[in-house]
Amino acid sequence: MSKITTELLLERAVPKSTRLRKIETLNLSKLQLKTGDLDPRLFSRLRHLQKLDLSDNLLDKFPNSLTLPDLRVLNCNNNKLEDVTALKQFPLLEELTYENNVYLTLNDDYKVMFLLENLRLLNGKDITKLAKHVRHVNSRKLTSKVTAHWEKFFRDQLPEKHTAEQVKSIKKRFLKSVQTNVVYGPSSLSEFTRWRVKMIAEEFLSYSLGLEINSDSEPEEKMDENEEESTESPREAAEDVAQVVYIYDPLVTVTPSKRKRNHSKSGAGNKRSKSQANTEEEAEDVSAEPLHFLQCHSKGNSHEDFKTQLWSCVFEPVLDSGARKDPIVSSSKTVATCGGESVCLIDCETGTVLKKYKVATEEFFSVAWTTLTMVISDSRKKAHNILAAAGRRGIVKLIHVAADFCYGEIKAHKKPIATVCFSPTQETHLFTASYDKRIALWDIGIPDCDYNFKASQLLVLEAVSIPLRLALVPTCPEQYLLAGCEDGCFAWNIKLDKGQKSRPFEAIFQFPDDESMTTSHRVDGLAFLNDDVVVSKSSKPGCIYLWSWSRSFDAKGKGCQRTVPAVILAELEWSTTDMSYLTLSTCPAKNYVFCGDEKGSVWMYNLSNHTTAWSSPKGKRSERRISPTQILKWPELRLNGEQPPEILVNNVVSDPAFSYLVVLTSVNITAIWKKS
Repeated sequence: MSKITTELLLERAVPKSTRLRKIETLNLSKLQLKTGDLDPRLFSRLRHLQKLDLSDNLLDKFPNSLTLPDLRVLNCNNNKLEDVTALKQFPLLEELTYENNVYLTLNDDYKVMFLLENLRLLNGKDITKLAKHVRHVNSRKLTSKVTAHWEKFFRDQLPEKHTAEQVKSIKKRFLKSVQTNVVYGPSSLSEFTRWRVKMIAEEFLSYSLGLEINSDSEPEEKMDENEEESTESPREAAEDVAQVVYIYDPLVTVTPSKRKRNHSKSGAGNKRSKSQANTEEEAEDVSAEPLHFLQCHSKGNSHEDFKTQLWSCVFEPVLDSGARKDPIVSSSKTVATCGGESVCLIDCETGTVLKKYKVATEEFFSVAWTTLTMVISDSRKKAHNILAAAGRRGIVKLIHVAADFCYGEIKAHKKPIATVCFSPTQETHLFTASYDKRIALWDIGIPDCDYNFKASQLLVLEAVSIPLRLALVPTCPEQYLLAGCEDGCFAWNIKLDKGQKSRPFEAIFQFPDDESMTTSHRVDGLAFLNDDVVVSKSSKPGCIYLWSWSRSFDAKGKGCQRTVPAVILAELEWSTTDMSYLTLSTCPAKNYVFCGDEKGSVWMYNLSNHTTAWSSPKGKRSERRISPTQILKWPELRLNGEQPPEILVNNVVSDPAFSYLVVLTSVNITAIWKKS
């Protein structure tokens, strides 16, 4: 019988507790505990545990499935630990001590520095700088050596048409040879070097020969679909990080000849005129390199799933950074993506899928972040990031990411939800746009320490067609909302001091259509470039419009449902495809617009040289279409030895500082580019 019981955990909590989920600090030292005493089922209930003391016990290893999603401090001094790799299951770990474990060496120190990206203190020493060197410089050096070893000794040994047996044989010989012959660093780190070389070599073979990487991830557990149908306090346990297929790592697999970048050249149907080709008003070309290509939204974790569509991604805000004031520091390198039955959180630098949430009967279309100040234990308040996810079922899931817990849901609409967004000034206000031709404004409330909450509907905006994209006006986000819909672009007054809870649109915007103006067109891309300039993409092939909100919409105008000509500032040259729902995004801090196309490419527009002229009251319209500053071409990527099917870029989003670019496709591939 295990020495650890619920009663023992409650007794050893600091301070003592009455519920496992409330425990944040736990002292299990000096109990003669062995590895078998750490029951994963019992530990999985400690979802808020941040500090754990296991010192002075008899542990020889850690079980692989201790679900402690918020663990930050771990003390394992004076045990019998033989291996540290299982500690990778605690990705938020910041402080770790394991002194006086006689079987652990310097090699183990380097392993945990590589595996735990947030680790700051190891055995009482600050290892921040050394850990960065281990994760980046060391990895680059070893990757280069592994690649060179393959090219020199093994590449020519593999026939162009090879059998499975030949692949198996060369894999075995290559792994043995590379671990023996690739040497880097002092001899005291030879075990760590062999460990990393094997890891890098397997990833290399996975791409070059189409071999799968052995995954030690736990099987997926679906969210409980039988929870109470209530918005008060439904209980859903988010699943552990699921199996991920790392299709591509540029450090391992991309040769310079494959890193093709097209400098302002589009396809055959998008050639510039001579005047466009010779006039380089745009800022210099941006150097961006592909970091990771991930297949992490597969249905049933199938490696063969290239049909799941990926739709939405948004970067997580940084807590306590003054994020609402300074957009440059308002996001981390963690991005939430959605598509199919799952929502993933991805570290853009490492390509690691940090968390994955899954609802088997859902197809997620949109995600959005907000930061809520929640009451935690002892009546203390703390800011936490909350992720909202919605899709085909018309239900909004609310996820407390740090606790790895889906704490509630809002049954917002009876038809699918196309998109969601939070107010930048009212952190509990959430807009949901649905196929029922309505946009609803919700107050999602703030959950208490037991995750009880109450959501309420504040407003319903009536649309004449399905709303696809939402954009709050930056200068007055509590008063006006824009929506790109199936049949036009509309504006609503959303001020809550007006008595009317259900409201029609206040204005519909006209756009050029050949030689006339029209309101009837699908607007599937909509975003603000700055406080005044709106970027919208319609069903008209080959064109993205930039127009002035303030000069188009007169707030003093009388009457609802006015028809208003959009004051066009410029047109952006884009693909000639008539394919819909390839949406755009902006990076206001860097004056960039991004839009993907039907060939897997990303069109990038640096508009820094234009925004000053547009900001003047009498700013003139740009006479010619503005060509892209750069087009990022889809790399030559082979999946299981074959070219992927037709690749549509459904969405492309940068972080506010434009350090990373996340590309979502129609073939279940998330591509991450890094600005170099």
